[in-house]
Amino acid sequence: MGVVVRRPVAFVAALALFAEAVGVVFVNGVLATVVRNQDMSLAGMESGAMADGTWAMGGVFGLGLLLCGLVLLATGVRDRAPGRLGRIALIGCAVAHGVLGALAVGLVGWTAFACLMAVLGLVVLTLVAYGPEDGVPAGRAPGGGAAADDPGPGAPAAA
Repeated sequence: MGVVVRRPVAFVAALALFAEAVGVVFVNGVLATVVRNQDMSLAGMESGAMADGTWAMGGVFGLGLLLCGLVLLATGVRDRAPGRLGRIALIGCAVAHGVLGALAVGLVGWTAFACLMAVLGLVVLTLVAYGPEDGVPAGRAPGGGAAADDPGPGAPAAA
């Protein structure tokens, strides 16, 4: 993918994750309010405990989406690939979108599936666009040798 396209894709993916984070927290807030207003229990668990758990889940999930959006935003601003932890977070985000998309098609419908797959595509496209150049694995020089900053196997470790 061209360098011209990858920055806008990272920005659009970041905006999509920011919007999704707000949506997740909002939906969980509505669910928590509905559960708290019930006068029932589930297997002996009070509705207040279920509402608190729903708020906690929405907050954690929303925070995770927000952090992944910040990684994508930083990637787009710097025009450099995210670090190791950022890539791991984005891969986890992509996997979560794939699993939720598979569940959403049966439970919610095709529109939710399409939205989740669009965000999945943006995250994966950003990961691929900022991947190793020309198919060269990270840490290797284009000629097949070690990169200039890689001492190679058997070299003494830096103290």
